[in-house]
Amino acid sequence: MEPTAHPTHLKIQDAYGKIASLGGGCCGPSGCCGGARAGEIAQGVGYSDAELATLPEGANLGLSCGNPTALAELKAGEVVLDLGSGAGLDVFLAAQRVGPEGHVHGVDMTREMLAKARHNAAEFRRRTGLDNVTFHQGQIEAIPLPDASVDVVLSNCVLNLSPDQGRVWREIARVLKPGGRVSISDMVLLRPLPEAVRESVEALVGCIAGAALLEDLHRMVSASGLVDQTFTPKGEAVEAMLPVEDPMTDHLLGLLPEGTRPSDYITSLIISARKP
Repeated sequence: MEPTAHPTHLKIQDAYGKIASLGGGCCGPSGCCGGARAGEIAQGVGYSDAELATLPEGANLGLSCGNPTALAELKAGEVVLDLGSGAGLDVFLAAQRVGPEGHVHGVDMTREMLAKARHNAAEFRRRTGLDNVTFHQGQIEAIPLPDASVDVVLSNCVLNLSPDQGRVWREIARVLKPGGRVSISDMVLLRPLPEAVRESVEALVGCIAGAALLEDLHRMVSASGLVDQTFTPKGEAVEAMLPVEDPMTDHLLGLLPEGTRPSDYITSLIISARKP
């Protein structure tokens, strides 16, 4: 059953709808990530030039905080799910790895993002000859796929935007097949953020204010029943997403205690786990 609409969902849909229309940027076209810096950010968080060259124009909006697809060790024929698939960046990369016998599902709740992804899918089919991607509208707290239907779940800087991350992890465990695995890149708090930052909508959309504390993330993943958990920090991704002399960085610095930076509070984390 679709969960009740949450104010956070409405804020995210509005913000990311604008991002899709403008062509990138977590906080608008000149914000903390995306826009003209999309390629630079993608390289900074772990994507190669060769990977980016395979994508339809507009698939990379600069919204990543890691490269979970590269670490998922995808195999030909696997069924993959990307949560918060946006314009299709990780969907299209995964589709090339699983090949014509595999399939990749993208789930996103923002209509404008889905329209952009489906437009990009037509170009992807033309360029690669692959017709193995499907984009679904839905919330990641209620994934619109059957139980035990997916080999691998990916997500890239999206789970932190959910108002109920524990429910998301339970849904991930539900849709995974026995033995299925997780490769997720997300922003995680090393210590609590000041109240002013947590309440900033701009920071939330910039993949910061909704992040869970690391200890709470451990608890949620364990409660979902997933095993073989690993949590690998990628602190350099924060600097790639929040460059100096940037309006959003200046805004956040003004909200933080003097002498501290966002990277003192938050890191990009690669989360791996498996369903028994």
